[in-house]
Amino acid sequence: MSDDTMSDHAMSDHAMSGDTMSEDTMSGDTMSEEDAMSQEPDRYVTAGPRVGLRPYSLDDAEEFTTRVRESRALHRPWLFPPDRREAYESYARALIEGLDRVGFLVCERAEGGRLAGFVNINNIVRGAFLSGVLGYGAFAHAAGRGLLTEALGLVLPYAFGPLGLHRLEANIQPGNAASRALVRRARFRLEGFSPALLFIDGAWRDHERWAITAPAPVTPAPVTPAPVTPAPVTPAPASPASPSAAPLSSGAQRL
Repeated sequence: MSDDTMSDHAMSDHAMSGDTMSEDTMSGDTMSEEDAMSQEPDRYVTAGPRVGLRPYSLDDAEEFTTRVRESRALHRPWLFPPDRREAYESYARALIEGLDRVGFLVCERAEGGRLAGFVNINNIVRGAFLSGVLGYGAFAHAAGRGLLTEALGLVLPYAFGPLGLHRLEANIQPGNAASRALVRRARFRLEGFSPALLFIDGAWRDHERWAITAPAPVTPAPVTPAPVTPAPVTPAPASPASPSAAPLSSGAQRL
């Protein structure tokens, strides 16, 4: 699995430090929330009171990479999202076109859709597993305001509903207190510990495995096997009996 799809499981310890909105966000210099939301394009897959989730676009390269560079001190050493256009385009294209992953940009509804972070579901496996692995992060200007908590609360019903998944997993380094707190709030359970699970920042890092399953059981779609037409069998020609090939009697032994 590639580093850019699997290294975004964790957030900085500062990313979820609180749920209060900063004063500058609520200043009178910005349009009212009602006005901003009334001007929203109908582009969100799902939305809550403060954030909306929409798919990645290649057109988001400049804003996304700018936010990542602004957030470098916040993200390290847990998170390494792409901070250059070329890297972003490869990263986003995999999420847009891939059949085994889906990604959402977290947008602030009251700020005209400004990017606040992202939540991705990677390594989606269908069949009897119906599972995916979460990756997520908040940008610096959105940290500590509960926006990612709201976003994750929107992703879960979407994953267990339209996406038809049964289980989501989040692999988190033990020292990443903020990310552990986030999944706890979302009612993930700690399932285990995996030493040297992922190669991040130049080394194999230990991770805790947190997971949540759908509140109602999801039944995998039945697989109908393709019909098999047996190949014709041509009987071998009979060969004449050999005089020496006498049948064994009940007391005989062939050597």
